[in-house]
Amino acid sequence: MSQQEAAPQQACLQDRGNAWELGNLRWQVFYLVVYAAVLGIVLVSTPGSTAVAAGAVAAMIPWYLVVCWPLWTGREMSRIRTAIYVAGLFALFATAQSQNPEVWFLVFAIAPQLFRLLETRPALILGVALNFIAAALLVARDHSWATAVTAFGIAAAGGGFSLVYSAWVSRIIEQSAERAAIIDQLEAARAELAAAQHEAGRLAERQRLAADIHDTLAQGFTSILMLIQAAQAELGGGHRQAMRQLELAAQTARENLAEARTLVADLAPAQLDGGTLADALRRLVEAPDLAASFDLDGTPRKLPVATEVVLLRVCQEALANVRKHARAATATVRLGYQAGAVRLEVSDDGAGFDPCEVSGGYGLRGMRARVGEAGGTLTVTSSPGAGTRVSATVPA
Repeated sequence: MSQQEAAPQQACLQDRGNAWELGNLRWQVFYLVVYAAVLGIVLVSTPGSTAVAAGAVAAMIPWYLVVCWPLWTGREMSRIRTAIYVAGLFALFATAQSQNPEVWFLVFAIAPQLFRLLETRPALILGVALNFIAAALLVARDHSWATAVTAFGIAAAGGGFSLVYSAWVSRIIEQSAERAAIIDQLEAARAELAAAQHEAGRLAERQRLAADIHDTLAQGFTSILMLIQAAQAELGGGHRQAMRQLELAAQTARENLAEARTLVADLAPAQLDGGTLADALRRLVEAPDLAASFDLDGTPRKLPVATEVVLLRVCQEALANVRKHARAATATVRLGYQAGAVRLEVSDDGAGFDPCEVSGGYGLRGMRARVGEAGGTLTVTSSPGAGTRVSATVPA
């Protein structure tokens, strides 16, 4: 799937939002329909107790509309408001159920509200209790064994179903939350990876341009200047006009050679401007968010720009990993100049890891790729609890 195809689907998934939030209006309608239906059933049954039961059921509608009004706006209710609403709802339900057994159907509206307002465990307990309250009130009206067995059998079946069903739904909700968290982490990682790839591509292009300018234009102008100087030596002082033209050509070659070198310098990292590689690395370890030190071994010497850029980027990435993953108290950066090579080592006293069990993220792969392109080697030494050491050796 291309990014263009994935983007609309991603936006669509984001627009769907939470099922409770988007289904809020439908749930409100469902509650009111059940209330109205039970009220209608009460009005046409048991004439002797119609007034009390119908009044209690009818009172549930404004009780819900007034007390639960935050739900209508998609907001959560406070715990005190929720407790008051649930207590009043149970009181009205018990009053109506004591007068008319048909009120038991209100459980279909009350139980979802409990799960909407409360945590899973208290909602489940109250839902089961609601069924047994209805059964007890029904038995209180009719003391026969048949009624008791039927009523409590229905309550037990409903309670058992609620236990199994709520456990299943709760597990689905937990898995959905876990997957949502994983998706958020993947989105963040993908954004970070895209940014890192973009930055790596930009830096690689700058380095390629700098190397091309150095290897082609700068070298070409140097060769032209040497050829002009050789021609001037051959002509001597007997061809003034030709000597003037050659001097103009030599001056133009010098100016363009200087421009080419300026372009190469401008394309190099800003940290290397006006200083050596050691100076740039020393500035990196002076950041206030990390207790780090810098050591220098050997006699510093001028390195090719490409080599300095590779070592600088490796140090930056290694220190970034120390900040993000190592949980280290201190870190040390060592730069050593050897015969024909330069060695950079970044070590920390952090948590460490098992290199055999970790394939490495983009940063580690990027460091290996940079050092490999420069003809060098990169090694990572670490173990759980023993810190980490990243060593890069590049020919110079």
